Amino acid sequence: MKTVIMAGGRGTRISSVASDIPKPMIKIDGVPVLEREICCLREQGFTDLILTVSHMSGQIISYFGDGSRFGVSIEYYVEEKPLGNAGALFKLRDKLDGDFLLLNADAVFDIDFNRFVEYHRQKGGLVTLFTHPNSHPYDSGLLLADSDGRVEKWLAKEDERPQWYRNRVNAGLHVISPEALDMSGIDGDSVGTERDGKIVKADLDRQILKPLCGTGKMFCYDSPEYVKDMGTPDRYEAVCRDFANGVVQAKNLRSKQRAIFLDRDGTLNKYVGFLRNIDEFELADDAAEAVKLINASGCLAIVATNQPVIARGEVTFEQLAVIHNKMETLLGHDGAYLDGIYFCPHHPHKGYEGEIPELKIECDCRKPKAGMLLKAAKDFNIDLSESWMIGDGENDILAGKAAGCRTALIGSGSFGQDITADSLIEAVRRITVQ
Repeated sequence: MKTVIMAGGRGTRISSVASDIPKPMIKIDGVPVLEREICCLREQGFTDLILTVSHMSGQIISYFGDGSRFGVSIEYYVEEKPLGNAGALFKLRDKLDGDFLLLNADAVFDIDFNRFVEYHRQKGGLVTLFTHPNSHPYDSGLLLADSDGRVEKWLAKEDERPQWYRNRVNAGLHVISPEALDMSGIDGDSVGTERDGKIVKADLDRQILKPLCGTGKMFCYDSPEYVKDMGTPDRYEAVCRDFANGVVQAKNLRSKQRAIFLDRDGTLNKYVGFLRNIDEFELADDAAEAVKLINASGCLAIVATNQPVIARGEVTFEQLAVIHNKMETLLGHDGAYLDGIYFCPHHPHKGYEGEIPELKIECDCRKPKAGMLLKAAKDFNIDLSESWMIGDGENDILAGKAAGCRTALIGSGSFGQDITADSLIEAVRRITVQ
């Protein structure tokens, strides 16, 4: 699979860090960020690269040459005049004979590209977008998708958004079929020419990707892996710290992850019995602070919750999704995010009016069984022996122990837990300082 890396940005916002070199050549721990990207790709077998360059392109071409010094093959497309962030793709169309990776050269990332590509192939769409949660979804562009990951809406940060939404942000990494370019209606020959006194350009998001929303041809790939823009001096300093501390590399899903699993009712949100009404959902007072600590620790923050109200016919899957969107929205307002939410919709006891018969079963996911934790471990390559389950009841502790995790109980009782705490924040503090 070819990889196209867009390396032509001017980097005006980060010019105070380095104004005499192109943005992709700014160094992270002594190595240009573009070189780190290329090495990440090479290690995973992606060695056929095309760089689109413009600003100070000579420095990039001189440094990387044909790529042989770095174990890859590099071709270049030099934009003599601005073509928009997708214009070069139309000039390269003849070279794009199959699905290709499209990446930005000014982001710091370390992800499992083979996993990303395999997901794209399984879904069979024209485009797959790498998406992740972040600490400021309220002022980020959001993607709204159905339960199978098909993108339905693409909201810019200035667009009106639902009251409650999933923390799902576009990270700027893509797998794209050339057919998506052909469907855009853009005349590649006209790109770069002058029309009505202006140069014709092509915009990736507005003209190619956003029109695919709602068509079933574009998917989200949700991942907790590290992808961050270094476009400002503050962000640059932050990614330098993360790299020095090993955070960037450790988040790659090829590496075993540590997770802190969280019960929902009575742990993350205030306990109201069977929560059926979204208006009854209220975060626990220390929930956001505790989740932020988990985020900062490098552990994954994953919810595992029994939701028998589904099987009992009291809450639909769609209503539960909105409740969870409220949870993510409220956490996001306080700078916290979840890496995953797993729920069990089953309930073994029959006889409820309006119950869903096919969900009234003995399953492997309902706590105290470990199914939700085992599924998350498979999805995120989690080392369960290095992970924790935190909850307020016996079933949480038993599920954690069944999965091979260490466990923390909030409240009182003796169920074999490793630690007992009076609050979620106390439990997280004790875990994350170990």
